[in-house]
Parts: sequence; C-alpha cells; structure tokens
Amino acid sequence: MLPAVVKLCCGISYPHLRSVAGLQRTAVAVIGQEINHLQRWGLIQHHMRAHAGLKCDEAKREDLKHPPPSKKDQLFFVQQGREAMREALSMLEDEEGWKVEVTESDGDVICSKVLPGARKVFRLEAVLEASVDELYDILFVRVEQMHQWNPSIQHIKVLKQIGSETMVTHEVSAETAGNLIGQRDFVSVRHSCKQKSGVYLGGAAIQLESFPPQTGFVRAEDGPTCIIIQPLEEDAGKSRFTWLLNMDVKGWLPRSIVNQALPRAQLDFTRHLRRRLTASATLG
Repeated sequence: MLPAVVKLCCGISYPHLRSVAGLQRTAVAVIGQEINHLQRWGLIQHHMRAHAGLKCDEAKREDLKHPPPSKKDQLFFVQQGREAMREALSMLEDEEGWKVEVTESDGDVICSKVLPGARKVFRLEAVLEASVDELYDILFVRVEQMHQWNPSIQHIKVLKQIGSETMVTHEVSAETAGNLIGQRDFVSVRHSCKQKSGVYLGGAAIQLESFPPQTGFVRAEDGPTCIIIQPLEEDAGKSRFTWLLNMDVKGWLPRSIVNQALPRAQLDFTRHLRRRLTASATLG
C-alpha cells in the first residue's frame, strides 16, 4: 500500500482508537460486573421484571414454533450473551496487531488482526447519519426485518426471546451473485447493553438440540462478535459505528478467499444500512 495512503489511514483511525479504547475498557468492566452480579437466578428475574415495560410483540411469540425457554435455559442464554459481549470487547480493547485493510472515500476504515490459529477478525469503523436509538431499533429490536433492506440476508427468525436484551436467532444468508462464501446459516445468541457511552450489541454461535444444522446449508459460526454505537460529541444525530466481525464460515473454502470476502461483506452491509437510513429520513 502506498505510504501516503497508510499515513491517511493512520490519521483517521489511530487517534479515534485511543479515545474509543477508554470507553471499551469501561464497557468491559461494567459487563464483567454484571456477569458476576447475575449469577443468581433471583437477580436475573429482577432484571427481567425491571424491563417488563419493553414487552416483545405477543403475536410474534405465539408464532414461534419453539416453546419458551425454561428458567434454567434463560439463565444460560443471558450468561452466554454477556460472556460473548465481554470477550468481543476485550478483543477490541487490545490495540496490538491491528493492520489497515481498506479505507473508503466516505471515511470508513476496516482493520484486521490475526488470532491464534491464523483466523482473522475484522474491525470496521464508520460514522452513520443516525442516532444511537435509531440504530439500536434497526439492528436489534427489529432484527427480523433486516432482510427487507439487506439483500445479503434471506431471513432472520427469533427462536427464543429472553427479556428485552437477549435473544436466540436463526439467520440464513442470501444466495446472491458474487457471494464468494455461498449460503450459510447461523444460530446465535444476541445480547444488548445500553450505557451512557452508547449501545453495545454482542453475540456468538450457540448450539441448540432443537434446531440442528439444516439440509442444504453449511452451519457457520459467529463470534464472539460485537457492534458499538456511540453518539458523536459534536452531533448527537450521528453515531460512530464500530463493528468487530469474527466468523468461522466452515466448509472447505481457502482462507485467502474468506479473508477477501468478509471485509467486503462489512462494506456491503454498511452501504445497505446507509440506504435504509436515507429511506427512513425521506419518509420521515
């Protein structure tokens, strides 16, 4: 890469990383404390009752083919979601080893790091024309509608809803032209955490005996992965969007193809998200 481009990338990302690292360390500490405090089921119940005002759509619950999880399972899913969040934020907090992969004219930057075992994770940083609450609604609350604006996704179905902050989903990627990886499906636990510094969305693959790998798909695995959405200090109507993509696509694809396809998928997702935000602003 040309030295001038490298210098530009450093100018965009590194000062921001120092400021974001402090917020990430705070988030890791907060979530770590929550994991310890929520070990007893009684506190889990209290936590869920405190959010009873944010009820899920009852019609959607009745439409689920799977029964509501038992209290023991609910505790397990919440713990798995929080642990995935903690591990993903710890990856972001570690500033060593990140290398710039892509810089876009709109300021988006993708960096990568090689994990033990030679697998790469990718971090995208972008500024989006939307508030933190709007992005939280689109990316978490209305996750089942994601296929309506992202052609890379065939569908996302909530299999289990645990309170307002944790869910288990089944996602199927679309069979689109130019998709180097091909169709995959995922079963993941997703967890959200709201702090004064922003919103944190974490997740990881999870095994469900009631939902084994589907015929015709390769069951890929996410995570630990996370998205951090923070308001810009100078404009609360805009948000800084940081996305750690950590995926094992499974199958027999060469690592070189996977490492080309994943950052491209991040750029495609962000482009589709911006179109969704523009459409909302036009209608609004």
